[in-house]
Amino acid sequence: MAHLTTHILDATGGTPAVGVAVTLLDADGAVVATGDTDADGRLGLGPDVLPAGEYTLRFAVGPYFAARAVDAFYPRVEIAFAVADAPHYHVPLLLSPFAYSTYRGS
Repeated sequence: MAHLTTHILDATGGTPAVGVAVTLLDADGAVVATGDTDADGRLGLGPDVLPAGEYTLRFAVGPYFAARAVDAFYPRVEIAFAVADAPHYHVPLLLSPFAYSTYRGS
């Protein structure tokens, strides 16, 4: 399992958000890893261990909604978070065209 995972659920239909491009950036804005969510809306990113520090997950949700002909307010969602010394970090995203929420998962 990757040190960092994410899961995107499209709340408008209660379905996984498939094919969303996700980028993991370090505190300086350098790209650490990229990928697209799978058929279950999940993705593991980055190396086996992320050094302690601040990171940002950038979710390209605009193209996801555009491909479904859905007008959306957010072209992207960026979630900043801090890594300490936990063995695993999970950052889920609950998404709709006009709102989103997130939390530290397990």
